[in-house]
Formats: sequence, structure tokens, C-alpha cells
Amino acid sequence: MTGARPWLLPALAVVVAAGFVLAVALGPVRVPLADTVRVLVGADPADPRWSVVVGSVRVPRALTAVLAGAGLGVAGLLVQTLFRNPLADPYVLGVSSGASLGVALFLATSAGAASGAAFGAGLVGLGRMGAVGAAAVGAAAVLALVVLLSRWVRSAVTLLIVGVMVGAATTAVVSLVLVWTDPRIAQQFFVWGLGSFDATALPDLAVLGPTVGAGLALAGLLVKPLNALLLGDGYARSMGVDTRRVRTVVLLAAAVLAGGITAFCGPIAFLGIAVPHLARLLVGTADHRVLLPATALVGAAAALACAIASHPPGTEAVIPLNVVTSLVGAPVVIGVLLHSRRLAAGAVA
Repeated sequence: MTGARPWLLPALAVVVAAGFVLAVALGPVRVPLADTVRVLVGADPADPRWSVVVGSVRVPRALTAVLAGAGLGVAGLLVQTLFRNPLADPYVLGVSSGASLGVALFLATSAGAASGAAFGAGLVGLGRMGAVGAAAVGAAAVLALVVLLSRWVRSAVTLLIVGVMVGAATTAVVSLVLVWTDPRIAQQFFVWGLGSFDATALPDLAVLGPTVGAGLALAGLLVKPLNALLLGDGYARSMGVDTRRVRTVVLLAAAVLAGGITAFCGPIAFLGIAVPHLARLLVGTADHRVLLPATALVGAAAALACAIASHPPGTEAVIPLNVVTSLVGAPVVIGVLLHSRRLAAGAVA
């Protein structure tokens, strides 16, 4: 753990805990911090309404943000290490496009089977859970195709290009589906594509939580092979690493994380790219034994901050999640890349 800061992980855990409390306390309706803590520990607040606001609305939203941020951050770290590409993100595998295709097909077929009034309620109830299932199936189908193609691909760079091409082709199919559907359906798909932490309820978390947990556990098993891959496939093979098997497991872990989160929250921009870079800067080491848990914590903290920003306290406004993540994530990625370039130039000089 050379270069690691031993105090960092506990400090990040404290930041995540504080961000969680703030995400639950802040919003259009102000809930006193003391009452927020009472609800969180299972006590009765001064006003019974706070139990509903905090327990039924804000706690699921905050838990979703923690899971999504940690999962997308780790998935981004996995694909950036595998492809040795600082701009790789979890959706480079085409998982987001597959999920989008599943949702588009579900919306189109549901519209044909339901009346306009019934379908106009949007992605709620059985309709929303149907969209979640369709997104998961679409993401799994694209993952299966990419993993199948990876058996005939030796180069990680070639596999990256294959994933991008599969995603592009799937996106084209999505566009065709939307062209031939009712404009109302296209509008609902557009809303889903903006991303949101708001749609999940506690029963949804019973599925999303174990899914993200399984993906994170799988990523944890890859720490040693990922450290070996930092020095190239040739070095990893010389250390006895089965690079093809590791590649398949990395793809599986990243796709489980990105696919599950996309199914419940829609595609969320920039967290998968920006969070690993921030974690590397904070940790000061490329050792995945430290970097991987740090990335999960940084991702959770960043997602909580975006959740708070998307619901400005004291107003009824709701800012689309991807607007917030893009406004924050794009400058972060640009800054990190410029910083890395200056470091590289200094090393050469």
C-alpha cells in the first residue's frame, strides 16, 4: 500500500455518512436535522409527517444514490484498468444501449397494449417494474454478445472498439424503435434517459442492493489481477494471471453493476468516468487494494452530492440528474486529464 494515506478511507466513510444525513434532511420541504436523525434511528419525530417524508421518500433516494455512485465508480475503475484508457466508462461495453433498447421496446409494446390514459401514468407500479426488467434483459443480452465476441479477441483495445460498435448499433435500433412509436412514448423514454434516484422504493432496493453488492464483491476478487494488469497483459501472464478469464470476469462485474443501476435509475452520465480519477488523486496510489474501496466511497459521496443538488433545498424545482452530473463531471474529467498531462510533461523534462 505504498503511497496510501491510512486515514483516507475512514475520512471518506465519514463524508459519506454526513452526505447521507444531509441528503435525507434537505429538500423542497425542510426537515429539522434533529427529527431527521430521530427517524433514521427509529424514534418518533416531533411531527409525524417527517416519518413519511424521510422514511418513504428521502431514505430510498439517498440509499439509491449511495448504491449507484459506488457501483458506477467501481465499474468505471474496472474498465479503465482493463482497457488502460482514462476515458473508458461502464457504458463503453454497450450495457447502457442494451438497457435503453429494452426500455424502448417495453414502452412501445406497452403503448400498443394499453390505452393512452392508462399508459400516460408513466413508469410507475407494474409499468415501471416492467421497464426495469426490460432494461435488465437488454443489458444482459448486450453483455452476452460482448463476452461471446471477447473469446475471439486477444487485444483489450480491439475489445473496447467492439463494445463501442455494439453500443452504436444498439443505439441505432433504439432510434428506429422511437421513430415508429407514439410521440408520448418517445417523451417518456427521454425522461427515463435523464437518469433519476427518485423512482426507487424500499422494495426496489431489495433487488438493487444485492445486485450492486454482488458486483462489488466480484470486483473485490479481482484486486490482485487488476494490479498485475497495470503493467500490461504480458507482465500479467508472466505472473500466472489468466488474462482472458480475468477479462471476462471484469466485463461481468462491470456489466452487473452498470446494468443493474441503469435498469433502476436510467443511464447516469460521468460518474463512471470522473469518480475513479478523483479517487486516484485522493489515494495517491494505483494499488487496487486501497483504490477500489476508495472509489466506492468517493462514488457514493459524489452521487449523494448530485442527489442534493438535483433537489435544491427550499424550492419545488427538480433538476434532471444527468444535468447535474454532467455539469460537475465534465470539468472534473478535463481538470484531471490536464493535471495528468502536466505531470507527464514534468517527468519528461
